[in-house]
Amino acid sequence: PHTHDDVGWLKTVDQYYYGDRNDIQHAGVQYILDSVVDQLLKNPDRRFIYVETAFFYRWWKRQSADVRRTVRRLVDEGRLEFVNGGWCMSDEATTHYSAVIDQMTMGLRFLNDTFGPCGRPRVAWHIDPFGHAREHASMFAQMGYDGFFFGRLDYQDRSRRRIAREQELLWRASDSLTPPMADLFTGILPNGYNPPEGFCWDQSCDDPPIRDDPDLEDYNVDDVVKRFLAIANTQAKVYKTNHIIMTMGSDFQYENANLWYKNLDKLIRYVNGRQANGSRVHALYSTPSCYLQELHRANLTWALKTDDFFPYADDAHDLWTGYFTSRPALKRYERISNGNLQTCNQLEVLGGPISRNGPFGKGDSQTMKKAMAVAQHHDAVSGTEKQHVADDYARRLAGGWLRCQVLVSNSLAALSGSTAERIYCDKLNVSVCPLTESSSKFSVNVYNPLARPVSWPVRLPVNGTSYKVSDAEGRSVDCQVCVCVCVNRGFAVNELVFQARAPPLGFTTYSVSLLRDGPPAASTRRRTPTAIQNKVRPPLCLCVLVLQFLRVTFDPDTGLLSGLSNLETKQTIKLTQNFYWYNASDGNNSKSDQPSGAYIFRPNSSTPFVISRTAKTETVQTSVLQEVRQWFSPWVSQVVRLHGDSRALELEWTVGPLPIDDDLGKEVITRLDSSIQTAEYFYTDSNGREILQRKKDFRPTWILRQSEPVAGNYYPINSRAFIKDEVDQLTVVTDRSQGGSSIQNGSLEIMLHRRLLYDDVRGVAEPLNETSALFPEGLVVRGRLLLSLDRPPTAADAHRPLAQQAVLQPTLTEEGEGACGRWSPCLQFSGLQAALPPAVHLLTLTQWDEDSVLLRLEHQFQSRESKENSRPVTVNLQKLFSTLEILGASELNLSANQWKDEMKRFHWTPQTGM
Repeated sequence: PHTHDDVGWLKTVDQYYYGDRNDIQHAGVQYILDSVVDQLLKNPDRRFIYVETAFFYRWWKRQSADVRRTVRRLVDEGRLEFVNGGWCMSDEATTHYSAVIDQMTMGLRFLNDTFGPCGRPRVAWHIDPFGHAREHASMFAQMGYDGFFFGRLDYQDRSRRRIAREQELLWRASDSLTPPMADLFTGILPNGYNPPEGFCWDQSCDDPPIRDDPDLEDYNVDDVVKRFLAIANTQAKVYKTNHIIMTMGSDFQYENANLWYKNLDKLIRYVNGRQANGSRVHALYSTPSCYLQELHRANLTWALKTDDFFPYADDAHDLWTGYFTSRPALKRYERISNGNLQTCNQLEVLGGPISRNGPFGKGDSQTMKKAMAVAQHHDAVSGTEKQHVADDYARRLAGGWLRCQVLVSNSLAALSGSTAERIYCDKLNVSVCPLTESSSKFSVNVYNPLARPVSWPVRLPVNGTSYKVSDAEGRSVDCQVCVCVCVNRGFAVNELVFQARAPPLGFTTYSVSLLRDGPPAASTRRRTPTAIQNKVRPPLCLCVLVLQFLRVTFDPDTGLLSGLSNLETKQTIKLTQNFYWYNASDGNNSKSDQPSGAYIFRPNSSTPFVISRTAKTETVQTSVLQEVRQWFSPWVSQVVRLHGDSRALELEWTVGPLPIDDDLGKEVITRLDSSIQTAEYFYTDSNGREILQRKKDFRPTWILRQSEPVAGNYYPINSRAFIKDEVDQLTVVTDRSQGGSSIQNGSLEIMLHRRLLYDDVRGVAEPLNETSALFPEGLVVRGRLLLSLDRPPTAADAHRPLAQQAVLQPTLTEEGEGACGRWSPCLQFSGLQAALPPAVHLLTLTQWDEDSVLLRLEHQFQSRESKENSRPVTVNLQKLFSTLEILGASELNLSANQWKDEMKRFHWTPQTGM
């Protein structure tokens, strides 16, 4: 018995909890928990499992002492069991592993603190996510779970597994961890997560109840038992042991638990009563951990799997790969919020108690932690919720960051000695910052959350034409003022650009002063490609960007990118880039009536439409940066940018509002076509961590019948993807989760934006047609891709740090005139005694309680990925921090809810030869 309670989907989290807006969907989580607890007390055989700690936490806070004692007893007796136990049931395609670990830690800590060992889940339970990531399985194994159950997998994969009786398997979820550290028993549920057909007894169901009075005309016990036995025997034929699991529940069920339990009591009694007549079926109330224990006792061998379960399809033309990109603005905001939360957590530790209650008031990190945890839900960052729910997720993230800003200001005041008011320019993506636009003198504080020094391009909207920038030691810093590439939302006409260098886990401060008699903004050269206007070809200097490490060439006839060179490694490849769109299917198709929607990507042609074969261009070339600004159409533009000391080429794209005059909708991609010989192979990350090899039209565990040649080859790209041959590797680092593929040899395409006019009939009942008050004609989305060109054996040494820096960007704060200068007590600070080695990433630094801190150090390189950086590394904790004294340390599992040396897991045996 179970309920599946989405932490937001068709209704907001609050609406689901309270049972509000039942005109949208009848669902009230508080009543489910009330009713289940009451019904469990009426029969000691009854069992129930609960998953979403975000809801249970809210309910628990409002219960009396008597109810709490009752629930603790039910948990101690195993009658109420928590499974999964995270704050939510996270999405597996569009979430970053660091955010998943955080939300799991939050939920499991509450259960641990409230119920002790009996409340600790032993089973991971992801019955609804739309495909399953290998990194999630690896994390669950390292969190101490004995097994993992889910409901959705590709219909072709399921069919093969049913025949081979491989619906239960051993998932080896890491190339780097020695087995069985990342081995996880994995079970595929027989009915998704719904009851067998005809056996749903919720108030939302239409199946007839068990009518067991033999004096009544409609007595149906014999029919019910016969159908149940037939289903049980059919199911037993496709699983390996004499134990089978039946999920009795579904979305927001058990609000009136009496309906379910009264009928289940009867079902169990009458089914087991047939044993007197030779029946071999025994039914009982159970839980996933009890079921898993019986499978373990069977002592069998299990098929081994080493890849993942993407992409997911539930029919030939129904590929759930659109949500990899759906709601790209929300996906970006979630990624920014993750970085903000890590900064907040770190500064709460480094600043000490004053950070929570200091000169700027009371701040906290908990509000942001809860908002980020909710955002990991499989209908949140995935982009598969209704619009008003997406707005609510964004509102929660914004509210959490406001509380964190107070904490960050208090902490920086304590560490720097400056109590001037700090300004947070949260709208720099649209070139808005009132302080920098209007002030003649201000300072910029750059906090770096990474445990290694970073060089970061600071871009600030200004209205002056020349500025002086000085670092923390008073030295002049090269800077440049350029004409602003804006989205017509701010009042700045220019941008001030300089390269900031921030110490590890620390901050540095730059002072900025307006030079009234300075030179004008960096001059630009504009040109229309000769393909458009038959003019004399411009000088070659207009078509080349060259700085310290990279050389970029452009075709003078089209204005498009044409080549990329790494000057350090002396590599050069042909590289063209352009923007395209796929027309979205409206469902009016002879092959299938499936349209594109929030979940499903279904183009009506395998060949995308090019937006423009040429780009109007404008160039900026200075010692600080070089840019080629490209305009492809009124709704697509891009800045190709080289910063002075960067080893990556930046592509800052702006797409929208997508025109919908064709009544179909558009799914916009950028495609990179290179001279690299890929042989149909490409590579994507798994939740931002380990890399998986992909091959076009291929699945490692079954023979694929490909029916959607584009959508069927799309995979989630959480932080990076690459193509390579024996000589060259081209890596693309993304700033949010996106879908992508390599449809042609040597090419890599990434979907940037989607706007659709039809619902894809997967429950959300709303087309993905985003607008807002600022953009009533459709959302404009801006993002960044970073391109690096390296030799394959050493490419990871470059792209892994790039990916980490894209996730954990520096936090900028500004102070007004006179607030900071060389007279300030401290303009530079590092929380570390020395930078960590390149292979080591400081994943978590957060306050645990008054006297302890939770620290996670991660080896961020895969096994055999790097000749130098894949080796083991030793870190001395006593010499780690500059301001913290380590009094002792104890090692926990990954989710910090169990001591590492006490973590015991079931051992599973793979089939011979695996």
